[in-house]
Amino acid sequence: MTAPQLIALGVLVVVVAALIHGKLRSDVVALAGAAVLLATRTVRPVEAQGAFASPAIIALASLFVIAYAMELSGLLGLMIRGATKLCARLGAAGLWIVIGLCGLASAFLNNTPIVVLSAPVVRDVAQGLSLSPKRFLIPLSYATILGGACTLIGTSTNLLVNDMARNAGQPAFSLFEVTPVALVVAAVGGLYLLLVGPRLLVADPQPEQELLVRPHGTPPTGEDPALYPPNPPLQPVKAVSALLVFLLVVVAASTGLLPIAASAFAGAVALVLIRVIGVDEAYRGLRPDILLLIAGMVVVGLSLEVTGLAALATQRLAGWMHGLGPLYALALVYGATLLLTEVLSNAAVAVLLTPVAVALAESLGVSPRPFLVAVMMAASAAFATPFGYQTNVLVYQLGGYRYLDFVRIGAPLNLITWAAGMAAIPAFFPF
Repeated sequence: MTAPQLIALGVLVVVVAALIHGKLRSDVVALAGAAVLLATRTVRPVEAQGAFASPAIIALASLFVIAYAMELSGLLGLMIRGATKLCARLGAAGLWIVIGLCGLASAFLNNTPIVVLSAPVVRDVAQGLSLSPKRFLIPLSYATILGGACTLIGTSTNLLVNDMARNAGQPAFSLFEVTPVALVVAAVGGLYLLLVGPRLLVADPQPEQELLVRPHGTPPTGEDPALYPPNPPLQPVKAVSALLVFLLVVVAASTGLLPIAASAFAGAVALVLIRVIGVDEAYRGLRPDILLLIAGMVVVGLSLEVTGLAALATQRLAGWMHGLGPLYALALVYGATLLLTEVLSNAAVAVLLTPVAVALAESLGVSPRPFLVAVMMAASAAFATPFGYQTNVLVYQLGGYRYLDFVRIGAPLNLITWAAGMAAIPAFFPF
């Protein structure tokens, strides 16, 4: 191995170890790794600059602003409260309908504010019906995770995999290209949550705890919490304006009129210009911790490519997998992604495994498309721990769950969605 390869490998090992350890903020760890790579000239400044200005970062930041504008206008809260009132008379079935609607909304909006606003409502309705909120809060989080994978803009993971794949010379994904596979996975996962999940949860609700939002993958200890803003009152003009701009962004991106980054950026700027959201509010909605985590991890992932380390690892991996065939290789990529996303952030996993998935597929002489979809689906499937995804942390706090509650219901869900993904991906994305 060359000196740059050894440096890249060393930085990768230290970053992964620090992320698993969890004592430092994940965005700080990623940026520190990027700084070391720049200081040692393993990655050139122009390459790092491309990471921080990538279309995925622009699109994600813009979508955060648009979603925050919809939240501040009171539109999101109105939709959730209206759906809950409509379904409350149906009892437990009504709560499952609300959970399904939240999952649907997560295909287009960031799922963290959706869970922040809907989780207390679901809890209160469940208690009003003399039902344990524990039966519904973990499924609420999981439903929004499954729903987020259904479109390219539903989760940062999909945007990041798309961006990394484009950098590797692959054609970009369209807005709804992954939807068929994700719908199969979501349907299978939803049936499990509805029929089996509640029976695995202990019905002994504990006192309500403060609802917090923390960086991805960080346990609720050792840092100052950042309280999410309370549910604001409805402002009809701003709500309608934000909704129309959002719909225009989706239409422009889905029809190919504009790239996702361009349409989302134009929408975010338009909301500021027409004063639906103030400049200071737009900056607050940017979620810099997530954006900087992604940018830092992109630089770390880039070092594996520019030093040739990814190609070297993939070459050896492909030699080992060559006799297995593409289907078994796909299953291993899906499983490895699934395992890593439980201990690392989804952004880190997407950055690290996307180049490997592309190179592995090319070495096997098959299309990289199914391997990229596998990374997208599996990198979002953080079900087995309460700290694998932000929404899991939210319901963990609010519902007073135990750690093993997530293991009990989430580990089987990982396996079920893995099987569903392996059945659906080759059907819609043949080798």
